[in-house]
Amino acid sequence: MHFITFEPIYQERVWGGQRIGRFPARALPAGRTIGESWEIVDRCEVQSLVASGPMAGMALRDLLSRCGDDVMGHNYRPECRFPILVKWLDCHRRLSLQVHPPKEVAASLGGESKTENWYVADALPGASVLVGTKPGIARGDFEKQLAEGEVETHIVEMPVRKGDSIFVPSGQVHAIGEGILILEIQENSDTTYRVYDWARVGLDGKRRPLHISESLQSMDFGADAMPLMHTGKGDAVLVDCPEFRLCKLTREPTAQPVTFAAGDQPRLFHVISGSFRENESGKCLEAGANALLPIAGSYSFAAEEEGSEALVTENFIRKSG
Repeated sequence: MHFITFEPIYQERVWGGQRIGRFPARALPAGRTIGESWEIVDRCEVQSLVASGPMAGMALRDLLSRCGDDVMGHNYRPECRFPILVKWLDCHRRLSLQVHPPKEVAASLGGESKTENWYVADALPGASVLVGTKPGIARGDFEKQLAEGEVETHIVEMPVRKGDSIFVPSGQVHAIGEGILILEIQENSDTTYRVYDWARVGLDGKRRPLHISESLQSMDFGADAMPLMHTGKGDAVLVDCPEFRLCKLTREPTAQPVTFAAGDQPRLFHVISGSFRENESGKCLEAGANALLPIAGSYSFAAEEEGSEALVTENFIRKSG
C-alpha cells in the first residue's frame, strides 16, 4: 500500500498571512489571511480528502472505515477517529494567550484534551513564544494581573529560531508570537480556551470571545514550562509522550534512504525542507508535504536535495486502540 496525501484545508484567521503559499504546488486563496492549513484531520465537522490515486476524493473517515486494518493495523477499531491532527500555522501576528484542557477536566467542560508539539520551520529575527506561567505564580496572582491587563508579566517568554521544537502539554497556557511558521502535531481535538487576546477584534470586526472560567479551570499553575529544544543537522527525538512520539531526521542525497518496514505501525511523514522520493512508488514529497504511511506498506525515502529535513510521527496507534 502506497503512502497517502490529502488536500489541505485552509483556515482564515485574523492573525494569519500568506506564507504557507510559499510551499511548492500551493495556491492560497487570494486576499485572505490564512492562519492554518489542516493537513490531516478526521473530525465530524471537517474531513481530509485523499489527494490522488484510486481513492482520490475519499474522506479520511471513510478510508479508515473501509481499510482500517491496512492503514492502522488489526487492533484498530474503525469507529475510532484518527488520533492525530496535523496543521501548518502561519503566525503573521501573535495568537491569543490560550490553554487546552487536560484529560481530567476536559469532559466536565464539554471539551477535549489537546497535547501538542510545535516545530519551528521558519522564524523572523526576534520571534518568541509564551509558554507556561513563571515559577511561584499562583492562580490568585494570575487572576489579578489578568484583570489589570498585565498578564504577560506572569508568562515565560522564549526566543525561537528555525529548527526549534516546543512541547506543549494540555493544561499549559501559551501563545505563539508573530513571524513564525510552525508545523503543529497534536491530539485530535479542537478545544481552545482563550485567556487573553490583546484587545484584538476578529475578522468580523468584533472582539473575539474569551473563556476565562474554562481557562482557569484548565491551567496547571504548578507545572514548569517545558524546555525548548534547539535542533541542528542530524537525527533527534523531539518528544515521546503518551499521545505520540515525534522524531526529526536530516538526509543528504548520498545517504542511505529512510526505511519503514511493513507490518510495524502506521506513521506520518512530514517534509520540512528539501524533498524526499519514495523508491517503490517513485513519487516525490516536497517541502510542506504531510503523508500517512499505512501499516500495510513498506517505504523507502531518499533525499533529493542537500540537507533535506523531515519529521516522523509514530506511536499514536496506542491512543486509539
